Amino acid sequence: MQETEKPYFCPNCRSNRIKFSIIQSYSQRILKDALTGTVQQVAEPEQIQAEEPTIQCLVCQYTGNEMRFIKQAEHQPRQDSPVTPIY
Repeated sequence: MQETEKPYFCPNCRSNRIKFSIIQSYSQRILKDALTGTVQQVAEPEQIQAEEPTIQCLVCQYTGNEMRFIKQAEHQPRQDSPVTPIY
């Protein structure tokens, strides 16, 4: 899995820049009995390769492709605020 080093910003709630999940999909082959539905065989799960990761915002639960989160962060970059020392 490739994770980018670019910032994310949720395009839905527009408040989250730090809490996300990367969602991965798996495929698992099984053989079932046609009459009873009992699982007869189970293969090892295999990861499904996606062109880009699916990201979920852990604040509002919005789920979308990674590029939407990256583009939102580029469109509304985080501004560094100057820090004034207190003497």
